[in-house]
Amino acid sequence: MAQQLYKVWKGKNKFFLNGRLIFGPDASSLIVTLLLIIVPVVLFCSFVARNLIHEFPAQNAGYAVFAVAVMFTIHVLLLLFLTSACDPGIVPRSPHPPEDVSGYDSSASIEVSGRQSLQLPRTKEVFVNGLPVRVKYCETCMIYRPPRCSHCSVCDNCVEQFDHHCPWVGQCIGKRNYCCFFLFVSSSALLCIFVFSMSALYMKFLMDDFGTAWEAVKESPASIVLMAYCFVLFWFVGGLTGFHLYLIGTNQTTYENFRYKAETRINVYDRGCANNYVEVFCSRKGSSKINFRSYENEEASKPPKVSSQELAVNYSDEDRRAKVEDDLEMGNDLFKMSQWRDSEEVTDIRSRTNDREAQQFSEVDSALGINSQVSSYKSDRNHSRKNERR
Repeated sequence: MAQQLYKVWKGKNKFFLNGRLIFGPDASSLIVTLLLIIVPVVLFCSFVARNLIHEFPAQNAGYAVFAVAVMFTIHVLLLLFLTSACDPGIVPRSPHPPEDVSGYDSSASIEVSGRQSLQLPRTKEVFVNGLPVRVKYCETCMIYRPPRCSHCSVCDNCVEQFDHHCPWVGQCIGKRNYCCFFLFVSSSALLCIFVFSMSALYMKFLMDDFGTAWEAVKESPASIVLMAYCFVLFWFVGGLTGFHLYLIGTNQTTYENFRYKAETRINVYDRGCANNYVEVFCSRKGSSKINFRSYENEEASKPPKVSSQELAVNYSDEDRRAKVEDDLEMGNDLFKMSQWRDSEEVTDIRSRTNDREAQQFSEVDSALGINSQVSSYKSDRNHSRKNERR
């Protein structure tokens, strides 16, 4: 009986709601991330925002602080969910290696049972924006990876436009969830700034009321804890936001930046700073290439998606067996033809040898005949001379 694809998927992903939600294998780390977001906000609402309501009595401005904190937190949690539960751009696997690959390297061969067998080339050259780009063959997924695609060792999948695997969200960051990831990180940085600012403002009000900073700290220690926490956390999420702003402006991924940082090479994907930002924030992420809720037979019966940058030749097992049988038959025919040709050559050589031997024998015979005639002539002449003397 055919099963749904997410139940037999060879990757390490975790699926929920019948394959609708796709998480990484370390999805449990989301609990830590949720606690790092929710607990400080709860403390802020309980000990800071609630007291600020009384500090801004005019036009209920104090309630705005409370509402902004809650809505901002919901916004951050929603972005976290969209980043973690989304297909990052998983590339479909191939059931078998590609059979017909243009550009075989004749030197890339191995000897198996006395026969030379071609190996698949490790890299393949494609053109992006008119410039050559080398793509690698993935032995796990048995495909030539599209440009900017890499295999995640944690999730065990090839991911389009792979950026990195983030343990804080428990998911790979790729083409389809990079925008949500950046918005999550940048929104978290803004939330840190908001909580830090409101906590510092509340401490100022307390210092005005009690006269000293120590008395203000004793009155609201939660404010100091929140300020210290947001200050430390901002260096992480704020720095990450700035780093990804640079990556977006130059159209790089984290993987590309760390791997090719020391190399001086042309970035074929850079379309200019403005166009790069438009590509990330204004382009549609596209639908998933894999329908994990479909049944295995249905997914296998679908024709492969052909791309100018990907390999598009696949054979079934029957075609492969037929191809091997045809090759064997052709090899036998060639072997028979070579044997027949060799036998003809041997026969021809033998006939030529016999002709030469016969010719040599005839020449010898003729030579012997001439000699015998000469000797008989000499003997007759000598005999006639003897008779004349007598």
